[in-house]
Amino acid sequence: MSENRPAGQDDHRSALIRLVTRLIVAQAAVAAAIGLFFSKRHLPSILFTLAIVAVLCGLAVASRAGSHAAWVAALAAESALVLFGVLRFMTARYVGGTLLAIVTAAVLIHPAVARAYGSAPQQGGEGLAEEPLGETGTG
Repeated sequence: MSENRPAGQDDHRSALIRLVTRLIVAQAAVAAAIGLFFSKRHLPSILFTLAIVAVLCGLAVASRAGSHAAWVAALAAESALVLFGVLRFMTARYVGGTLLAIVTAAVLIHPAVARAYGSAPQQGGEGLAEEPLGETGTG
């Protein structure tokens, strides 16, 4: 896939993928720091926080691939974390890593990042649906 792109475009693509990966790692660190600090030695809270951190670290490793599947997995996981964070904020006034999950999800939705992961159509390239329809030849 990279042999069809100019070198400048590959640099931009890899920079966006590194940005997303670093945001997910930062989100894991923030979730660990806040979650463990506010757990009050409650074992289920500690285990749940560590599970979220493990999932986020795995997501960061998977997102480095730069594939469309990695983008879909990252967007799905971030959406789930945002929904869970909002629910937890409404019930317990606990933010955790919800704000960083919102920021990461917004970055993933950005069209340039979506193109970097290969999930948005490339500019200038026409797909099958964009080609004009010819006459059917029945007559």
